[in-house]
Amino acid sequence: MHKDSVVNLRTRAAKSEVNIMAQMWITMGPQHPMTHGLWTLRVKVDGETIVDTDAELGYIHRGVEKICEARDFTQITPYCDRLCYVSAMTWANSYIYAAEDLLEAEVPERAEFIRLISAELQRLASHLMWLGAFGPDIGSLTLMTWCMRDREMFLDLLQELGGSRMHYNYPRIGGVKRDIPIGFADRMIAKVKLFEKRIEEYEMLLDESTIWLVRLQGVGYTKAEDMVEAGVSGPNVRAAGVNYDVRWAHPYSVYDQVDWEPAVEKPTSVKGADCYDRYRVRIEEMRQSSRMILDAIEKIPGGKNTNYSAGDEMILTKAPTRAPEGATGFSNYECTRGASQFYIQGGGEGRGKNPYRLSIRSPMFITIPYVADTMIGYKIADIPAIMGSFDPCIGETDR
Repeated sequence: MHKDSVVNLRTRAAKSEVNIMAQMWITMGPQHPMTHGLWTLRVKVDGETIVDTDAELGYIHRGVEKICEARDFTQITPYCDRLCYVSAMTWANSYIYAAEDLLEAEVPERAEFIRLISAELQRLASHLMWLGAFGPDIGSLTLMTWCMRDREMFLDLLQELGGSRMHYNYPRIGGVKRDIPIGFADRMIAKVKLFEKRIEEYEMLLDESTIWLVRLQGVGYTKAEDMVEAGVSGPNVRAAGVNYDVRWAHPYSVYDQVDWEPAVEKPTSVKGADCYDRYRVRIEEMRQSSRMILDAIEKIPGGKNTNYSAGDEMILTKAPTRAPEGATGFSNYECTRGASQFYIQGGGEGRGKNPYRLSIRSPMFITIPYVADTMIGYKIADIPAIMGSFDPCIGETDR
């Protein structure tokens, strides 16, 4: 809903004595199927209509930024893995690029291709987790089983790289921990090509479902200009027609060397993007990630069937371990839910191995309060569809 409409609805509700008598606050959370994480949404309703909302965050704040000040630059990566457990690889990469900017580390081109491949495999796994959890919210239980089935393929591939299924600790300052295993490329190509066919099955299941369409279309409208003003990024803003993707607008790694294009929806309504548009943009984004992976593995320097030993200069260069006083590092990275940013300030003499300050910008910390406002004017039953369509992650939000 447009922010002016939100203000008007709140004003009318406050001025009407009849409405005030009929209104009540409902608390959803911190443990609630709709929240998809530990947080609370307080909703003020007039009958079945939402007239006000309040998002309460901070239940799982861990103080990650402060903890990192007491760790050296190589020890910070595992903490970034845990910022969002369904998108660990992208968050670790985001930190690594800031650390490499700070320490002025060089990265072998083969390692950059491996990082791109691992990040897009993670994006596929993350979007499948979102779609699988979103399905039951809307009434499609079949979708959960299909998505978890396909997500396993990509978790298996990520486990081959990092040795773990969730927290990989894979990227290193100056490269990656290990090269792709022998046979990995062929297994990955087969799975990605199979998944491209599975995407069509998802569309057949969902786009022909009356329940799916009724629950998503015309619900949760968001205007592009409002989201840009609020700082919303990623698939959610691209669903409203904004062609902004950090990988495309400010290319990092080797994204400018592979074949792909940003997934951008064109909303059919002048009211903006609805829940269906946000679903569609992620479906298209999975296609683009698959396209990138298949292109990158064919272009990887040294060949896709070569395996260099750990520490080889083809996958890892020796990087400085100390940052001079006053030095800063910054990264702007396209995570699965939007633009994540790291800012690191060097510690200087006596603290050269540790950051003096580390700051993290989470896309969901900005998005969740915005989403709460978009619910105003809709019905209570629309809350799961609206919130779920934005793909919230509380781990990265609270940090």
